[in-house]
Amino acid sequence: MPNPKRRHSQQRSAKRRTHYKAVAATLTTDSATGEIHVRHRAHVSEGKLYYKGQLVAEKAPLKA
Repeated sequence: MPNPKRRHSQQRSAKRRTHYKAVAATLTTDSATGEIHVRHRAHVSEGKLYYKGQLVAEKAPLKA
């Protein structure tokens, strides 16, 4: 596999890195719970797991 013969300058590396930008996460409000969460991710509200406004899973009660 070929390797570079000379070192890349700092300017050349910086030009390449200018396209990597931090992007804020897109937030949305859940229709069922009214809670704000990250889009396209399941979230927990009061011990229940919701996705797209629908209940996906409930936490089972502990046995004594």
